[in-house]
Amino acid sequence: MMNRKKRTTGTTETQHNRKMFGKWLLLIVIGVFIVIVGRFSYIAVSGTVESVNLSSQAKRLYTDNKTIKAKRGSILDTNGNPIAEDTSTYSVYAVVSKKQVGANNKPLYVTNKKKTAKVLSKYLPISYHKALKTLSPSNSKTFQVEFGNAGSNISVATKEKIEKEKLNGINFVSSEARLYPNGTFASNLIGFAQQSQQKENDATQLSGVMGIEKMSNKTLTGTDGEQSLQKDKFGYQLPGSQTERPARDGSTIYTTIDQRLQNIMENVVSKVQSESESQAISATIMNAKTGAILATTQRPTFNASTKKGLSKAWNNALVQDTFEPGSTMKIFTTSAAIDSGNFDSDATYRSGTYTIDGKVVPDWKTEGWGVISYAKGFALSSNVAMAHLEQNMGAKTWKKYINRFKLLQSTNSGLESESKGSIQFDYPIEQANTAFGQAINVTAIQMLQGFTAVANNGKMVKPQFIKKVVDPNTGKTTYKMKTKDVGRPIKASTAKKVRKLMEDVVYKPYGIGSNFKIKGYKIAAKTGTAQVANASGGYSMGDDSYLYSVAGMAPAKNPKYIMYITMKKPVLKDKTATQLLDEIFGPVMKQALEQDKETDKSKLDSSIEVPNLVGKDASEAKKELGKKNVAVVTLGNGQTVKEQSESAGSSILVGQRIILDTGGTITMPDLTGWSKNDVIKLANMFDIDVKYSGNGFVSGQSVAKGGPIKSGMTMTVSLKK
Repeated sequence: MMNRKKRTTGTTETQHNRKMFGKWLLLIVIGVFIVIVGRFSYIAVSGTVESVNLSSQAKRLYTDNKTIKAKRGSILDTNGNPIAEDTSTYSVYAVVSKKQVGANNKPLYVTNKKKTAKVLSKYLPISYHKALKTLSPSNSKTFQVEFGNAGSNISVATKEKIEKEKLNGINFVSSEARLYPNGTFASNLIGFAQQSQQKENDATQLSGVMGIEKMSNKTLTGTDGEQSLQKDKFGYQLPGSQTERPARDGSTIYTTIDQRLQNIMENVVSKVQSESESQAISATIMNAKTGAILATTQRPTFNASTKKGLSKAWNNALVQDTFEPGSTMKIFTTSAAIDSGNFDSDATYRSGTYTIDGKVVPDWKTEGWGVISYAKGFALSSNVAMAHLEQNMGAKTWKKYINRFKLLQSTNSGLESESKGSIQFDYPIEQANTAFGQAINVTAIQMLQGFTAVANNGKMVKPQFIKKVVDPNTGKTTYKMKTKDVGRPIKASTAKKVRKLMEDVVYKPYGIGSNFKIKGYKIAAKTGTAQVANASGGYSMGDDSYLYSVAGMAPAKNPKYIMYITMKKPVLKDKTATQLLDEIFGPVMKQALEQDKETDKSKLDSSIEVPNLVGKDASEAKKELGKKNVAVVTLGNGQTVKEQSESAGSSILVGQRIILDTGGTITMPDLTGWSKNDVIKLANMFDIDVKYSGNGFVSGQSVAKGGPIKSGMTMTVSLKK
């Protein structure tokens, strides 16, 4: 009985434990189920897992995104000729693995290494033996080989020549590049751009490294576009799923550089550099009235296309290099003395030497020319004359004029690392030295800016090199150069007297600048010779240890052009420094003056001055222009002219189109045959956003003839040659 009771009790406990285990198991299963259901509910409602949006992730999985690369803006000369523009270059590689085969077992590797090496050595800067060795790697498992620098930066033309040979296994990879078709062409001003890695997306992009390319990098850089399309799970495009954000190309920069003048300047400067073995040469010609730099170069320089010479030419001599200008500084000293009432051209002094505070100021001809007038002293480039003038003015007055000419201030050119210059002006001898261009350091662009005050009857203008900036996406001009008046350091009467003294340098029998005469034109000039400072704080000695310079203006009576040249430490053999400088000055200045003659003749033959038509009867205005062979488009239904596309007083060519707005209801004209420039005028007048496709003249328009013109509207225009 007892045993049966014990068994019954044990069975009951076992059953109880099983029930409890079952209950807990059920509770655990229910709990897990609740957690799973809750998790799925959360995912369903929020659409995220661990902060990852499932919808976006799925969309990305079935979305194909493609970047549409924007073009970097071109840099052009003043007439629209290319200086820098986008292009593509190629790198070549050769597949050497025999496992690389295509359809029908067609070999996609190099099958004839000798022929391939021969072709590559013909078109690339690589020898036959080196090419053959590259094509025959020691490791038999090598898949492909490259050819180093010889196989990089290949032009389209070279690529096409190699492709015509139909070589198995030869392939090309394209990359964005910058083309400089003129080679050495104002290289330190224009600068260059090269590929750089972008931090935000790890992509490569052309970026400016120096010159205008760097200064205007933001303006030149476009905005990439994007193309996006949706695919199904099999990889097929879904109908109507493609979207596109077009790329916006970088802006086009028109410089003030004149291609003809620049080419001549590059040629003659190279010739003089070769003849003289000068340590450095800098030359610039600018429009005295506007400040536009028409041509500028330096030696050493570099070829922007090949980068040859770059390692020795990182500095931009126009704005970064400072130097003691020597006797061209006498233009400013004499200007200050005349303007302050401390110059009498007929007064005399004893030339040769002059002692100030126990220190001697010597003329370049130390025995001097005896007792001479200050006017003659200027023509002979007498240091003693300038020291006397500085003493007569007083250091305070002289320093005031140095500041008025802004010689120790940045011109704010926008170019990288522009220098301000420096001066030693503590002691009487230093103050006197600055009067003839020693103890003061300047830049070429500061000197040019100061010279404009003498050329423009007292008005000093800022040197500039950007003519205009055009947005190629809209055709609109976003920047247009305007002459910038930066001060009036001297009176008009002073400037005229200084130019007359500069003429004496060229035309008086005792003047030392007779080399700078140009037949048919009157030239005003001032030469300069300055000792070059050495590393120990003194000056280099010897006949070949000077910086020679010339500042010339033409025509002398009312100068349009200023040219400034410096030549550092030339080796003088068969020619004098003045003769060498004239080999640069003469051809460039003459070309500029001759171009003016051509332009003036052309204007007389084929241009008219636009009259002021605003307020006139529209029909009468149309008749008036018609008599002058001008194409007239009248818009609106008003009776009088409210606005004209060409400003009054400007010159236009015969046959050119003028748009007249008469107000009222304005409707779209038929643009067929219009030039892009005419469409831009229309767009500017009525605030139309125009998108262009193609090149040439208008062949189609999205807004039909007779359609209403509304401010801010968008129109697409097709152009065809």
